[in-house]
Amino acid sequence: MAQENKKKNAKKPSPRRSALSRFGSVVKWMFILGIIGVLFAGGAVAGYVASIVKDEPVRSEEMIQQQVSQNAITGFAYFRDGAPIGQLRTEEDRRLIEFNDIPQLIIDAVLAIEDNNFNEHNGVDFKGTLRAVKQKLLNESVQTGGSTLTQQLARRVFLNLDRTEDRKVKEILLSLRLERFLTKQEILTAYLNKVPFGNGSNGYNVFGIKAAAKGIFGLDDLDKLNVAQAAYLAGLPQLPSTYSAFNGIGEFNEKAFNRAMDRQHLVLRRMLEENKITTSQYDEALQFDIKSSLAPHTKKAYATYPYLMMETERKASEILLSLNAEKNGTTDANSTTDNVVLLEEARQQLMTGGYRVYTTIDKKVYNAMHSVSEDSNNFTKDSKTKGMEQTAGMLIDNKSGAILGMIEGRDFNIEQMNYATQMIRQPGSTMKPISAYLPALDAGLIQPAGIVDDAPIILKDGGKGFHIPKNANNRYQGLVTARYALNKSLNLPALKLFNEKVGIEKSWAFTKKLGITTLTDDDYSAQTGVIGGLKYGVSVEELTNAYSAIGNQGAFNDAYMIEKIVNSEGKIIYQHKVNPEQVFSKQTAYLMTDMLRTVITEGTASTVKREYKHSKEIPIVGKTGSTQNYGDVWFMGYTPDVTLGMWVGYKEQINTLTGDTQKRQAQTLWAKVLNAVIDKQPELFVTDKFAQPEGIIKKTVSAYSGKLPTSLTDKFTTDIFNTKYVPKESDDGISKAKYITYKGVNYIPLEGTPEEFLKEKIVVKREKPIQELVKELLAAFPKMKDHKSLEYYMPADAKTDFPTEVDPRVDDGASPAAPGNVNVSYSTGKAVISFSASSSADVVGYRLYRSLNGGSFQKQSILMADENKVFTPGTPASANATFYVTAVDVAGNETASGSVAGGITPTPEATPTPDQQPGTEAPTEPETTPGDIIEDPGNILPLLPTETPAGGGNSTGGSNNTTAGNNAGTR
Repeated sequence: MAQENKKKNAKKPSPRRSALSRFGSVVKWMFILGIIGVLFAGGAVAGYVASIVKDEPVRSEEMIQQQVSQNAITGFAYFRDGAPIGQLRTEEDRRLIEFNDIPQLIIDAVLAIEDNNFNEHNGVDFKGTLRAVKQKLLNESVQTGGSTLTQQLARRVFLNLDRTEDRKVKEILLSLRLERFLTKQEILTAYLNKVPFGNGSNGYNVFGIKAAAKGIFGLDDLDKLNVAQAAYLAGLPQLPSTYSAFNGIGEFNEKAFNRAMDRQHLVLRRMLEENKITTSQYDEALQFDIKSSLAPHTKKAYATYPYLMMETERKASEILLSLNAEKNGTTDANSTTDNVVLLEEARQQLMTGGYRVYTTIDKKVYNAMHSVSEDSNNFTKDSKTKGMEQTAGMLIDNKSGAILGMIEGRDFNIEQMNYATQMIRQPGSTMKPISAYLPALDAGLIQPAGIVDDAPIILKDGGKGFHIPKNANNRYQGLVTARYALNKSLNLPALKLFNEKVGIEKSWAFTKKLGITTLTDDDYSAQTGVIGGLKYGVSVEELTNAYSAIGNQGAFNDAYMIEKIVNSEGKIIYQHKVNPEQVFSKQTAYLMTDMLRTVITEGTASTVKREYKHSKEIPIVGKTGSTQNYGDVWFMGYTPDVTLGMWVGYKEQINTLTGDTQKRQAQTLWAKVLNAVIDKQPELFVTDKFAQPEGIIKKTVSAYSGKLPTSLTDKFTTDIFNTKYVPKESDDGISKAKYITYKGVNYIPLEGTPEEFLKEKIVVKREKPIQELVKELLAAFPKMKDHKSLEYYMPADAKTDFPTEVDPRVDDGASPAAPGNVNVSYSTGKAVISFSASSSADVVGYRLYRSLNGGSFQKQSILMADENKVFTPGTPASANATFYVTAVDVAGNETASGSVAGGITPTPEATPTPDQQPGTEAPTEPETTPGDIIEDPGNILPLLPTETPAGGGNSTGGSNNTTAGNNAGTR
């Protein structure tokens, strides 16, 4: 029983599993494990990719479209006729092209070598990638690379160009995204606009197919490229620097060119394999001489026209800055630093924005001007201490204000600063017409025939006390016409107009209306500013601009060099508008022009008169200018059509010009430049005379006062007037008076002064009598550290002045002391009696007595107290004459006994009255006073013959808050 139960409970053995069942089980588990492995690997890859791109932004379609289409585009500058000056400053040349303008030949060549599956893949060509990996691993001779055009574009737009595995992953993902949002045409166009092609024949790095065709083959039209040239260009982007046939300055590189030709042959083979060209086209392309078709070497614009390109860049950037401010609703930057930053941003915008800047510069004019400045024969040799003699010039069209040409300096390699627009220097006497004569003429305060007094003016001079300006000729000429004063560039008349007639405030307000922007608050206290005593000075551009308003009949146009700016889309974003302002009348302009005419024909601009070759066809007028010690010399001149300003000096103003040649260098260069411009561009000079407006009349007036002559008037001047300011008052500049002269000044005689020492003549009545001037001078002298003698400051016509003060000498009640050292000598057989002055202070003069053969002494002649102590009576040596000299005082008292010369003790008779004196001879020293009727054509009143005072130099001008300085105008 137990045995049976045991048997019942025993299990039956399982049936054996079949091989098929076991195989299925293995496959199942392998599948499961495979899924797990794939998931693990995928996760690992995903994690790896995520770690790479975790910092990359997810770029939207809008962002991709915007960044792909964004290009740095090369800008260009042009002359006024549209001829190119050159490419705006950058090391790159970029020119955009639309897809429809890309020839199929270019597309075929590029795709054949770079991405033959471009139209099939979705951004990544896995076959091409594997092929590239195989070629690299096996080190095959031909390696095509695995990046598609889309990948290359993604890398160039969004990534850096470093060769890393991380970058490759990002590149692939970006390419897939680009293909979602961009068409194949958009991708291809963007690629051909952005990739580099090496250097062009001018040295610029060319980017994009259009710039490459121009820079490498000189072709603007891509349709003109043949198969060989298209293949050559298509091969360059792989290694543009290795394949570049030109170096950074545009010189040919034979080795690099040969490498590029090997690459071209590969491109042609690929094109043949892809059936993009036929066998005959292939063979023909291989035979084509690529080297001979390369563009000729040209210099960069910044090498050919460095000054001009820099100035174009500067002025165009300023315009863009202004346009940006308007766009943003702002007018000025908050600070100088902000302005500098904004200006640099505008400059970068100009350099990369594809702008086309059209200037007013005339190429023929510019080259003609530089033909003078670049000729070293026109300049003095370089100085070891001073450096190179520099020059600057500016030529402006009078009617528009357009800058037609300029000389910015002599050598850009030595000095990059533009001396014509950026340099500020003291203007010297070129300021006189602008700030003195023009405002005075326009206000009717003076006319060309008006009388101005070239006599000293005493100016307060800060800590120095007083300052007395001088003229360049070291003398004061007295009453002269305004025309003559300007002709001879006299300082004192200009100073008086500036300080007293017009006034500094009004003068500077007038000057600012003519475009002078460099005046400072300090200049309003610079009493010599009108002759160059400014704190800083002026620029050649602004001063030339101011003079051009005179040539434009009083209408001021702000000078400009940028005519228009066109953006990369061909839209004009800036167009200059001529907006003239009538600052002064046409009549004033004509009077000023006529006065500046005689500066050349009769005045200080004799060098211009001699050197200018076209005076018969084209009239010129102008004004000279120089600063103290000739640190700067200028000439500002104009024709009816253009104004030319010239400056000459050294970089440092302390280095002065020496010798007559250098001092006149601005005049010489001005004439040479204008001669050259007329020869090269004669069509600029269409007007053969300065048009005389209505309201101009010729009139003869008194040469003493500039007013209507009277019966007493005996000197006249004839000149032109603005009819509005023709004088209506009668001549009050002269009168008849009895006077005595002392130290060159006329005084009312004291009662008792002998008649023989008095004069009764027509004398001049000036605005400030000489007697008043003497008082001022004597009061100023003690407060001056250095000054000349009183006689030095007396104007040449002082002895013709109307007396207003009584003779300052006072009778001491006694007879004057006798003169001493009386001596007789003979010159050319005639007696000469010399003596020394009496020690008495009240002496008015001296009498000479003569005795013949021992006879009585008779009075022969008289001398005034301040005349030379020499009598020349004309007595011959054979006359056996004896002489003695007495002194006479203001009360008529005479020396008791004279000093005898000739050996006989005299017994003088009582002094006879003048009408009783037989044989009395007139004073032998000639004296010029009003009397003879003379027709004076508007120059200077007749002057007394005087010796040129010794010593002295050019006038010194005020600067800052003082009236004295080191920058005074001379001529």
